[in-house]
Amino acid sequence: MNSSTPLHIPGFVDLQVNGFIGVDFSSAALTEEAFLHAGHALIARGTAAFLPTLITGSEAVLHRNLTVIVSALKKDATLARHVPGIHLEGPFISREPGAVGAHDPAAVHAPDVALFDRLCAWSDGRLRLLTLAAELPGAAELARHAVAQGVAVSCGHQLAGPADLARLAEAGATALTHLGNGMPNLVHRHNNPLLAGLAEERLKILFIADGHHLPHHVLKVLARAAGAARLIATSDASPAAGLPPGAYHVLGNAAVLEPDGKLHNPEKQCLVGSSATLLQCMNVLHGLGLFALEDLVRIGFHNPLALIHLAPQGVPTCQHALVFSPSEGFTLA
Repeated sequence: MNSSTPLHIPGFVDLQVNGFIGVDFSSAALTEEAFLHAGHALIARGTAAFLPTLITGSEAVLHRNLTVIVSALKKDATLARHVPGIHLEGPFISREPGAVGAHDPAAVHAPDVALFDRLCAWSDGRLRLLTLAAELPGAAELARHAVAQGVAVSCGHQLAGPADLARLAEAGATALTHLGNGMPNLVHRHNNPLLAGLAEERLKILFIADGHHLPHHVLKVLARAAGAARLIATSDASPAAGLPPGAYHVLGNAAVLEPDGKLHNPEKQCLVGSSATLLQCMNVLHGLGLFALEDLVRIGFHNPLALIHLAPQGVPTCQHALVFSPSEGFTLA
């Protein structure tokens, strides 16, 4: 007897996808064909909508890749319906070790309204989400400008404290990018970006739910401290997502994909994005037993849409119906 329950959502919504099945959205070698191939592969695996994410890079590469993605989407109306916009994770982030994460510190740029406007123009108005570091001079001014252009602002890859995050929230920022990651391994026991982020209730919490970026006990803390109303699950999928274990060059890093799915740079001792889809991440959350089904649907579908001001009715169905059972979690019919 089939005990699976059909879900009345078209699939999950992922606001942070760096690449998939060997395709790097931030690579200077990205082609339209590769982007379309990765996008169609992703929506076949339970993701109904996603924001292709470009990490910190030179102005020339950002210009090139935004143009490539926009051109590809104009040629493929089917995929374009599943891509409501683009996420810029940088270049306005901290270049400090730990906070910069896997990004190239040489390509980090101070908050700059003029550069942001050029990025908007190159995206053909498709920017939906901007990640920046809250403590940087000019961050609040850039946040106000971005929000006025209809772009949601999220704080991340930062060394921000409570006052920094409060200032950004007042400037219109509404979220935190992968809270608990993109920060140094060693921080002050009280004044650190993780606790500051949890305490700033005006900011929604994007978090990577692959089970590697945040250990299960930290996921439990997020669930208890923030609750389903504030949480937004993301995959942070890297170009190695969907590939078998092995050694890869990922987002400028010599990375190793372990059999358990952990993707990391052993030399830098940092993770390099995840190898998971959002469907897999949602099953990690289900396995914790902390959320009712309706809360999981909120975290993986309704909350991300609300952050980028998109109505649920605007999301097309992914290639396979999504079903749920308590024993198997989320699967594709």
